[in-house]
Amino acid sequence: MIVAFCIGSNYALISIPNFKFMDFLIFISGFVFGSLVGASIGILAWLVYGVLNPYGFVPQIWLATMFSESVYGFAGGIISRWITPTNITGNRIGLSFLFGATGFFSTFLYDLITNVVFALTFDIPIFIAIITSVPFTINHELGNTALFGVCSIPLITALEKFIGGEGFGVRK
Repeated sequence: MIVAFCIGSNYALISIPNFKFMDFLIFISGFVFGSLVGASIGILAWLVYGVLNPYGFVPQIWLATMFSESVYGFAGGIISRWITPTNITGNRIGLSFLFGATGFFSTFLYDLITNVVFALTFDIPIFIAIITSVPFTINHELGNTALFGVCSIPLITALEKFIGGEGFGVRK
């Protein structure tokens, strides 16, 4: 079901370049269910979306995006291990910055990998590929920084209430 939400959100936001909820949903999946499940959701989402991508299908880029997307789920799982009731005591602002920074650095890694693979696939110098992608990269990184920083705590808190426990470590 989460994979379907990820794919549907990408199609819903197709007109906004490099602003996607999919990265955020995969991060939250990793946070809630662990790194392996989160990374698997990232791979499965791009497995489907990449084949049915409205921008076209290029196998090398599809594989790069599929495995790079798993970074978000893996990061979510790692962050959830660090956040416990003993080391986070109501510091929601600090936690928001942590989530935002995680969004930024995960997206930076994703963009770097996919831009390098793009350059290698189309025989473009890597430096040129990275420089020409700057507007899209900045939009992607800043969008995810804001989305992860602002929306992670409310969604995790809602999921804790829905699931019926406080097992994720984010407290009111």
